Amino acid sequence: MGPYDDERLLALAAQLERDDPRFARALRSGRPTRPREYRRTGAWWALTAALASVAAGVALPHGLLLAAGLVLAGIALELLDRGR
Repeated sequence: MGPYDDERLLALAAQLERDDPRFARALRSGRPTRPREYRRTGAWWALTAALASVAAGVALPHGLLLAAGLVLAGIALELLDRGR
């Protein structure tokens, strides 16, 4: 590889470090983790909170709590969408 290729690889490594430092550290250590766009932990927590809110809104006849749970469920499902 020529020096031009080395510069491109260094630029790519620097960009990866800026974009997703956790993934870059894990890749350097030899045990890669999922990149940021495939981590969905926050979306699952939002979906759990939404379902709890919907259940509480139904159990206690409280329309605002039910509506907030439905909106949060929509947001969580949008975050879980694999197509984005």
